[in-house]
Amino acid sequence: MPDTPMPLIPTLPAGLLDALHGVLGSRGVVTDPLDLEPHLSDWRGLYRGASPALLRPASTEELAAAMRLLYEAGVPVVPQGGNTSMVGGAMPDESGRQVILSLSRLNRIRDLDPLDMTMVAEAGVVLKTAQDAAAAAGCLFPLSLGAEGTATIGGVLSTNAGGNTTVRYGNARDLMLGLEVVLPDGGVISGLRRLRKDNTGYALRHLMVGAEGTLGIVTAAVLRLFPRPRAEAIALCAVESEDAALALFRRFRDRDEGAVRAFEYMAGQGMDLVLRHVEGATLPLSERAEHYVLVDLSSSRPDADLRGLMEAVLEEALEAGEVLDAALAESEAQRAAIWRLREEHPEAQKREGASVKNDVSVPVSRVPELIRRSNAALKALIPGARPVPFGHMGDGNIHMNLEQPEGMDPGVFLALSHEIMDCVNAIVRDLDGSFSAEHGVGRLKPDMLAEWRGGAELDAMRRIKAALDPKGLLNPGKVLPA
Repeated sequence: MPDTPMPLIPTLPAGLLDALHGVLGSRGVVTDPLDLEPHLSDWRGLYRGASPALLRPASTEELAAAMRLLYEAGVPVVPQGGNTSMVGGAMPDESGRQVILSLSRLNRIRDLDPLDMTMVAEAGVVLKTAQDAAAAAGCLFPLSLGAEGTATIGGVLSTNAGGNTTVRYGNARDLMLGLEVVLPDGGVISGLRRLRKDNTGYALRHLMVGAEGTLGIVTAAVLRLFPRPRAEAIALCAVESEDAALALFRRFRDRDEGAVRAFEYMAGQGMDLVLRHVEGATLPLSERAEHYVLVDLSSSRPDADLRGLMEAVLEEALEAGEVLDAALAESEAQRAAIWRLREEHPEAQKREGASVKNDVSVPVSRVPELIRRSNAALKALIPGARPVPFGHMGDGNIHMNLEQPEGMDPGVFLALSHEIMDCVNAIVRDLDGSFSAEHGVGRLKPDMLAEWRGGAELDAMRRIKAALDPKGLLNPGKVLPA
């Protein structure tokens, strides 16, 4: 009888575990397999890794001390926030050598200044907690995304998260003034400055935002706040086509660009999945449509007549044949119900079966062409497959997702992931777009980075990585191709 391979038992170098216990304490080092289990697979179930330990420092000083030990021992580190990555960016590999780092215990809001309009939040603060703290102080932290109940400040900055309000407030990078960062060797960049203008040397904070934990570990950030909305108006519209959706966005933008907080596109097939799989989801329109948009207006002026603005623009669009039907929210409950139809798209697709995610962006003017061409190409590539595009039309970022054909084996479908992504990316490249709009590069797409950002640009990225992480210990195998 042939020998049965022994299961992998991840281990750390002799003495290192005791040393880590010495600087992090018993709560700061987790090695029990049952406690490690939730950290070894990603939200989509596409990746699974192995790890000898989960580290949970309670302060920046503890993290710096732990990083010095790990650096000296040559042990790789994988930072993990809310573990909501769509591209495997927070997963250890299968070798069992990489420790996982969680900053969940660094979860304090250190300062909130309504006059400066800033908040200093540690990396483990959940995004929704930061939003609520700002609201309690009469302010707004506008970053908003579907995973805001689990995503953390460190994670959204490390991935330069976008979300629903980018059209108005920008990405995470635009909402950050300063960072505190622990480097791979344990050095600490103490850059928690609340300045709007600061040109003293290189802006190191911007290297860290969007680096996906490959250059340094964000431990705290100075975040920009804004006046809280005092007037809001939200509508769900059935529109005649992708072009009609863009025409409606232009009408709102031309009438009052500053009032548009979000402008989201949803295909009819994606909406059907939400209505099928999400309990309590209902369509507030008289008939199903092939295309929908969610329009969200807000203003800090209490006398802003956003309801009047919404009705006036929709009336023009109805007369022009762009809008087929519309429902305006009359209460906070109705606003939440409309937004839920948009936010539950990823969950509904997951419940329907296997899907391949394409997080792409193109110039706003080319979004309709992106959707039309991708839909046709994907249907030709895999007969019976169901395109479910949705996302942030107002900033050009569409999640050009593809749901498996009904009855097809999920494994067989997912084996075609790269062909599907290549199909979409060929169209995106032709439209002067990007294959990674807001989900990042992670473990899924480093080879694409080499194709899209080659030459001197990729070489400069490699040099930066080598300078800050010469041993290649921070989130190895992510972002940059091997």
